[in-house]
Amino acid sequence: MKLIHKKNVIPIICITYTVLSIVFTIFEISVKREMNPTQLNLFLFFLLSVLGVGVLSQHYRLERFSPLAMMVIQYLIAIAVILISLKAASYVTDIHPNGYRDLTVSFSIPYVIGAIIYYIHLWLQVRKQNRILEKIKRDKL
Repeated sequence: MKLIHKKNVIPIICITYTVLSIVFTIFEISVKREMNPTQLNLFLFFLLSVLGVGVLSQHYRLERFSPLAMMVIQYLIAIAVILISLKAASYVTDIHPNGYRDLTVSFSIPYVIGAIIYYIHLWLQVRKQNRILEKIKRDKL
């Protein structure tokens, strides 16, 4: 039985790379007892990725809204979490005057691209399931 095949090789590479990057960065920080800006960026983008995927994965909770409203609500929730977190961080450390804008843009561009890919894939899956249901209905008659 093959665990790695042509359909899952890219996700496995991405997962492996992410896990190794995070683990080795944590190890490096623990050895040197300090975090440099590159390491901070690595963790920040990892957290932003977790936030984006987490928000998108909750789409089923907002199905009572129109698809456009659902997407806007999800985006606003993600941005609110980011801005509130940055505001909380501003009490601990200095934030650059453009920090709020920069982080919003840094998150928004990949999030929108990912959301488009996610919702296209979701739409294709729903369409495929509807075809299967129609075929089952036709075969029963």
